[in-house]
Amino acid sequence: MNKKFAILILTLLMSMTVVLAGCTSKQEPKDAMKSATGNAMKMTSYEMKSKVVIKDLKVTSADTENTAATEQVMSMLKNAELTVDGVYQNDPMQTELTMGINLKGDMSMSFNIPMVMTKEKLYVKIPSIPMLPIPEDVVGKYLVLDMKELAEQEGTKFNPDSMDTKKTQQLSNEIMNTLYGEYDGNKYFKDIKVKDANLPEGVDAKQVVQFYVTNENVKEAAEIFVNKAMPKILDIVAKDEYREMLGLTKEDIDKAKSDLNSANQDELSKGLNDLKNYLKINQFNVNTAIDKKDFPSYQDAVVNVEMNDPETKDNMMLSMQMTNQYSKVNEKQTFKIGIPKDSEVITMDELQKQMGSASY
Repeated sequence: MNKKFAILILTLLMSMTVVLAGCTSKQEPKDAMKSATGNAMKMTSYEMKSKVVIKDLKVTSADTENTAATEQVMSMLKNAELTVDGVYQNDPMQTELTMGINLKGDMSMSFNIPMVMTKEKLYVKIPSIPMLPIPEDVVGKYLVLDMKELAEQEGTKFNPDSMDTKKTQQLSNEIMNTLYGEYDGNKYFKDIKVKDANLPEGVDAKQVVQFYVTNENVKEAAEIFVNKAMPKILDIVAKDEYREMLGLTKEDIDKAKSDLNSANQDELSKGLNDLKNYLKINQFNVNTAIDKKDFPSYQDAVVNVEMNDPETKDNMMLSMQMTNQYSKVNEKQTFKIGIPKDSEVITMDELQKQMGSASY
């Protein structure tokens, strides 16, 4: 089976880790996850802390020259950390994020990138990054991207929904509700005792629900996604408000549906049957903690997989952990950065001029 297909299936399954979950009371695990979507829509503001840690990453290939080239990149990514700390409010729409990147190994480096997003504009603070020739005059300023102006320059109409975090969350919730609805509650969901969930200090939880995939059910999980969930997801994306938000046309959706319907089922079936020959799931768990106010307070996803392609002899091992923590849900938020002042802002044209005139 083509290794790209395995990576696709794994990516699709991993996408299930990003759902915001909650429940109205302690329920059966699957019911708790399904009722999560409605409750998550009630989150009009919150603070969040997210982290992705690549604990281990190895890629080997029969092509020794290619292996040597990738090993250098892999050494940088091993134990790499990506953090996102932020504040969100729906009305008026404002999001404030600080992304932290921490690379380790022989070429270790760390830097933070603060960002502010409103209904029409995105501000990104220009960091000082080793090895990148960024003029000192622009370091620390905020690059402002006016989405309405950019759309006009490209001859398109600006859609405010494309910057609407609430609508994006709504789309995600509808998709996740559809996904979870297709999976058997006894095979893919279970309760975890709060005391056994290794929750960080200060996280309040009355119930912890786990979604999991193992070697025994990964083939079935992939089949469910492709044959049952995906057609319904395309129907959701086809809704006018979502399709326009994503910048898709009706023709794009129709083509996706046509491709899905006309897919070679024999080849797909064979590929799924071969999955067990080269994909090994050591661990794939997503724990969601639900607090006493029925909102998600913490989420922890652990992924440890190995892929060994018998045809190309290409092998990959990935071990990573992702966490999301939410607090101050529906409370008044404090924005530490705020909307950058004119004196702190630089436009794309100004940045390009500065970059072009700088000498190194």
